[in-house]
Amino acid sequence: MSSLSPKQQMFAHFASLARALGNENRLELLELLAQSPQNVDALTATTGLSFANVSQHLQHMRKAGLVVGERDGKNVRYRLQDGPIVEAVTALRTLAEHNMAEVRGVIDGYFLELDSMEPIGPNELLLRLEAGSVTLLDVRPEDEFRAGHLPSAKNITLEKLAGQLADLPRDTEIVAYCRGPYCVLSFEAVQALRAEGFTVRRYKDGFPEWKAAGLPVES
Repeated sequence: MSSLSPKQQMFAHFASLARALGNENRLELLELLAQSPQNVDALTATTGLSFANVSQHLQHMRKAGLVVGERDGKNVRYRLQDGPIVEAVTALRTLAEHNMAEVRGVIDGYFLELDSMEPIGPNELLLRLEAGSVTLLDVRPEDEFRAGHLPSAKNITLEKLAGQLADLPRDTEIVAYCRGPYCVLSFEAVQALRAEGFTVRRYKDGFPEWKAAGLPVES
């Protein structure tokens, strides 16, 4: 790389980072690690990838400065490296939504079929939380919820939702959220609750985007 100009060297480093992000499985792993630090076994169980495949992806991302591995007894727990990683993935998503017809096709043909109602944005949600006019429902797994969640959120996983309807208010709008804007858990929770007569909307993003925006979180 010594024959390159300083600007070309910088662009080469940018391209190397882009290559590290250029894999759908790595983007999913980053989304999971944005919820909470996890070991390879947990990531394997959630993604359905093989242990070896997950380990290989993590090593690529570690070399690129995207994740950090920390020893936890006999295991290694991985977390996101410090820095605007969630913001970078969000920017990539926003660019794809704007410029790629294929992405718009998936949104229109699948996600809008699940829920065509306009989701609530962070500013409106924060105002309504401060006014106490909304109930937040976090449908992520319990360990992710414990690691961090939106203020005053109630954690009910999708599998337990049908058995805990009595714990949810019918006189206040419910806002459901999960790992990110395309996490199907929140879409399915909204469908299930509307079928039971609840007034419910989705939060447009997920916990990582809320936290990355510097909004208040609890753990």
